Amino acid sequence: MIKAIVSNLRFYTSIAAAKGAYLGIKCLNKSSGTSFAGMLALKLYPEFLRKCPDYINQKIITVTGTNGKSTTSGLIAHILETAHQRVIHNVQGANMLTGIANVFALNLYPFKRFDYAVLESDEAYLTKLYDFVKSDYLVVTNLFRDQLDRYGELNTTASYIQNAIDKNKDLKLILNADDPLVANFGNNRNAVYYGFENVVFAETEPKDSNAPEEAFNCICGLPLRYEKRFFAQQGHYYCTCGYRRPECDYKADAEIHKDFSIIKVEHNGIVCEFKIKLVGLYNAYNALAAIAAGFENGLNQAEIQSALDSYKSIFGRTERRTIKGHSALIQLIKNPTGASEVLKTVDLKSNIVIAINDNYADGRDISWLWDSDFEQLKNAEKLVITSGTRANDMATRLKYAGIEQNRITIEPDIKQAIEKACVNGDNVTILPSYTALLKIDKMKLK
Repeated sequence: MIKAIVSNLRFYTSIAAAKGAYLGIKCLNKSSGTSFAGMLALKLYPEFLRKCPDYINQKIITVTGTNGKSTTSGLIAHILETAHQRVIHNVQGANMLTGIANVFALNLYPFKRFDYAVLESDEAYLTKLYDFVKSDYLVVTNLFRDQLDRYGELNTTASYIQNAIDKNKDLKLILNADDPLVANFGNNRNAVYYGFENVVFAETEPKDSNAPEEAFNCICGLPLRYEKRFFAQQGHYYCTCGYRRPECDYKADAEIHKDFSIIKVEHNGIVCEFKIKLVGLYNAYNALAAIAAGFENGLNQAEIQSALDSYKSIFGRTERRTIKGHSALIQLIKNPTGASEVLKTVDLKSNIVIAINDNYADGRDISWLWDSDFEQLKNAEKLVITSGTRANDMATRLKYAGIEQNRITIEPDIKQAIEKACVNGDNVTILPSYTALLKIDKMKLK
């Protein structure tokens, strides 16, 4: 009894301290406040996260993967909220333990309860999160090469996620069947799969990619072959040994338009059509994952479509803003596959700003710039401005992508680079790395 009282006292003391620290940070305008309060809560009470699930009445849904975590988790949370569920969600994308502790510390009160927690988790931190939090669902989006200095090769990243899954025996997996690395997590587990049967690009034919493709072997050791390949390693794969892509529980057809997509999803013999206001096939995958999670939690087509209609992108993930009277589209780029898919969607008639930093959160290794398909920009019609701490390196990469040097402007200061792009009433496309995106968000550009 005394032990429980002391534990509760430390828990609520850490929450009070975290809330106080957050108010101080916001008053001083020193930080976005996405992690510091959580770091303080964990410092004061290392077992803080272990008590947080007591405040969730129904389910905890975790989302991980290389690309699309923030958009997928944001869509899932919004779908649940639109269906009148109370949801706690690390909406700002702080996905390490401190960020997850942060959102709990700032939102929990003694007599307040939530129906769901939707928690985006960094791949490497998922296993640490599962030491404290027992999740009901895990959605895995994809596995691409990312931050080699931090994650290492793909099999290392896969091992992090597999270790987390092994800790949580009752976990139900929602897996991207089109990604062979992700699909493998479902072996001998409670899993459902989502994926695309057919993909059609409505206005134009899909652009060929110059980005290198990953080669994967089957568990038997032979190279995987493809009947259909949508991008990177995602598609309908098989091996001569008999192994092939698993049958999808949520099978879909995608019709990709310039500014939206139509997804027809078949589940249990019933076909439902959804419209999503997000660009690109990669966002269609994110939406399909969220739709699957919505159905798994008992929601219907009308509830899900209502949420998709009102969903607003979180900062930097296909986010549209008006900056100095100019329509701007901001899309995070951080690794070869993700960047290459984003580059396919860039409006070549817009002024383009590419802001690349090499801080810890970005990954110190910027070799990924050379594996990304910046050749997609060689026909850009207007300004191409490079910025950030690696503005010169980015300019060099664009030169080798076929863009004439006299058309490339180097402006290391990100705010000034964006201001230079806001001219002549032109649209603006901003492609930042992670910490460059955070800096842009703090600028409060209008």
